[in-house]
Amino acid sequence: MRRARNMRPNIVSEAGLPTRMNQWWESIPFLTSAVVVVCGVIYLVCLLVGYDSFAEVCFLPSAVVSRFQVYRIYTSILFHGSLLHVLFNMMALVPLGSELERIMGSVRLLYVIILLATSNAIFHVLIALLGAHNPVLTDDYLMNECAIGFSGVLFSMIVIETSLSGVQSRSVFGLFNVPAKWYAFFLLVVFQLLMQNVSLLGHLCGILSGFAYTYGLFNFLIPGTTFYSSIESSSWLSSCVRRPKFIVCTGGNPSGYIPTHTSQNSTSGLLSGNIWRNLSSLMPQREVSTQSTEDSRFPGRGRALGSGQGQTASHLQSDSNLQERLLEDTSPNNPVVSSTPSNTHQLSEGRHSADNVATATGVPQHQGAVVSEEGISKLVSMGFDRTQVEVALAAADGNLNVAVEILMSQQS
Repeated sequence: MRRARNMRPNIVSEAGLPTRMNQWWESIPFLTSAVVVVCGVIYLVCLLVGYDSFAEVCFLPSAVVSRFQVYRIYTSILFHGSLLHVLFNMMALVPLGSELERIMGSVRLLYVIILLATSNAIFHVLIALLGAHNPVLTDDYLMNECAIGFSGVLFSMIVIETSLSGVQSRSVFGLFNVPAKWYAFFLLVVFQLLMQNVSLLGHLCGILSGFAYTYGLFNFLIPGTTFYSSIESSSWLSSCVRRPKFIVCTGGNPSGYIPTHTSQNSTSGLLSGNIWRNLSSLMPQREVSTQSTEDSRFPGRGRALGSGQGQTASHLQSDSNLQERLLEDTSPNNPVVSSTPSNTHQLSEGRHSADNVATATGVPQHQGAVVSEEGISKLVSMGFDRTQVEVALAAADGNLNVAVEILMSQQS
């Protein structure tokens, strides 16, 4: 059997490369894609104008300390030294930044990036000063090391994302698994062995900043949700907020351990008691937002796992209260206030119909508070739900006639 030559290609599985690239780019959140664009454009401009010294923009501890050039903290993370440098960093940023941005929101992630870049620089300067002025072995190499690239912030993101994922182990390039808490350190050693001109101190400071953020040591620097909401509602950011890729900060994700500023966290406890217990007390706790659970990006109502029983109990209690009010309104001791002919006629018709149904099914006219399983079965055979029957009987104190009246009033 010969195969036809001119067969129509599979449209679904053979989508064009531009279409796939466009879909991939549209799936990246706003801030992550903005950082990729900014770093890529800066590298292209430097390549076109021939700027490759980076002496004025790199992070140089000696210049930061002696000349107070703090701008280097932020310019150094945006510049890259080679095409592979910027490609590797941006390829690592896309999955990490996208995951964190979907959890935190665009504005909050921007603040966290600035916080991590600043803490990385502080750790870098402190370690460099310690290496240059310690009484054992003095070395000015770290003070004069010129570092550029986004990889320091990436190592902080790796630590935070690993903590948020809750996994016990991570795979290193698919070769072997390591404990999750040591994953960033294994990557640090691997990159240091495989690549040249890699800043060991810059990456190490990124790991330290990530752990400091994860353990809640930066909680006093993290503002409340009103800070992010005020920025998102400002007029100068309205054009960005309206974009579909922009993720609004919803005040914390209940399913993730995101450190937030609370008055309960205090660093004074580190000096007393068990150190590990004090550090554990600073671990970010699961936080439930006090704002509305309704989210415009995820319409609907959220429900925690295992809350079905609590909701069922609340519904049963509300139904029981409603039925008790109905009984109080229609009992002989509490006559109906409104005595218009139409209401009296409707009430009498409802009671007559209930009595007729109860008589047709053989339900006794008078029943005690304790109802047998046979009585429940008779009401269930009439087409009522068993749960509703039990609730109605409980509200009617075991009177089957009143229970039938309650069940019919619910269906009407």
